[in-house]
Amino acid sequence: MDQRLVTVFDVAIIGAGVVGCAVARRFALAGAKVVIIEKGTDILSGASKANSAILHTGFDAPQGSLELELVKAGRAEYLSIHSQMGLSLVETGALVCAWNAEEGQSLEHIAEQGRRNGIAELGLLTARQARDIMPGLSDHLVAALDVPGEHIIDPWSAPLGYITQALALGAELLRNAEVLSGEFDGAWHLETTAGPILAASIVNAAGLYGDIVDARLGLVPDFTIKPRKGQFVVLDKTARRHVPRIVLPVPTETTKGIVVCPTAFGNVLIGPTAEEQDDRERATVETEALEALLARGRALVPALASISVTAAYAGLRPASEKKHYRICARPDRRAITLGGVRSTGLSAALGLAQHAVSLHESFGTQLAPPAAVPDVTMPNLTENCERDWQRADHGEIICHCELVTRREIEATFASPVPPGDFGGLRRRTRAGMGRCQGFYCNARLAAITRDRLAVPLAVSPGDHR
Repeated sequence: MDQRLVTVFDVAIIGAGVVGCAVARRFALAGAKVVIIEKGTDILSGASKANSAILHTGFDAPQGSLELELVKAGRAEYLSIHSQMGLSLVETGALVCAWNAEEGQSLEHIAEQGRRNGIAELGLLTARQARDIMPGLSDHLVAALDVPGEHIIDPWSAPLGYITQALALGAELLRNAEVLSGEFDGAWHLETTAGPILAASIVNAAGLYGDIVDARLGLVPDFTIKPRKGQFVVLDKTARRHVPRIVLPVPTETTKGIVVCPTAFGNVLIGPTAEEQDDRERATVETEALEALLARGRALVPALASISVTAAYAGLRPASEKKHYRICARPDRRAITLGGVRSTGLSAALGLAQHAVSLHESFGTQLAPPAAVPDVTMPNLTENCERDWQRADHGEIICHCELVTRREIEATFASPVPPGDFGGLRRRTRAGMGRCQGFYCNARLAAITRDRLAVPLAVSPGDHR
């Protein structure tokens, strides 16, 4: 055995996206000694950093599927813990909108499927009834399905809260630690770029690299990741009054389609596209696609034509050659793979974590839950609750677009999971994410964060540290 192996973990979790963070929390709550291994400089550095932030009900998930079960379980747990942990919940509801006769005929089928999935509060609406709820909808609307339980959340504070609680329970987080290989001889000997790790069991939650990680560990992958790019447009906050609910399309066999969606931060999203690509790293934004998204959003909600664009971004979803989740437990190797988790991953993460612990029970390890669970409360970044700038003695306002205070920035660096890069700082505070996209505040942020990030925000001439 490598003499550098000084700690034996019960569970090594590979990947600190939303699923990995949720799994770490659930195993720590079960009493496991946990290590989370992340190849990026920060958590949420892969697929999890870009999504539509919808907390789904599962009304349109395949009937009887594991995805449906885990979305419902994850949503239920989120609703049970969000107040205690300070996690956001903006109760918007959603309208599935039909824009032609064929889509209108599909709404009854979607409603029936939703009711079979256990979502009772669904209502078919005429176009007039839907516009009574959301007056900004186009006159071309044919009909709609009301889904009151679909809501929006802050997609970054939730997983940060999960991993923060895991660390408070004794878990360890390794960043800049890519898994290179692994051998199993009754326990797992993992080689990473941060050094060797010894663990009794592993959970592969590597997202876009799930199949590659399985192969590196000598586990024959039973799926192949086929990255699916989604581009988004973010509209200015003046758009929010026109989009009080999530506007969902009638889905197709291949995609859930383009959504017009309010955000917890007061903006409106239009997207995503659904584009297959081979590259697992780069998700470019393209003018033609963004113009098409804007045109679609304005066609659905005409008032959006007068609203300016704040930002555009793209993300990659870890799709596979099949639509369903690709989950596999190998008790003989004490390994669990949580793969192919696509657009519902944010909603299903806590359910996936419960499922992973249940699968782990078949490995025969006896875990003892901790006597006490430390309280964790995340700072609020959403517009529907009090922000730090509204409190006394907040100090300097650093980002005026998003009203981010110096106190918030200092607090995140003093937190158990400080940001590892500028993207992580943005996700924790929203600094630089407003109308000017950092044009006015980036110099100040660069000065404040100097020598505190793995990759500095700005490098002065001659300074290449």
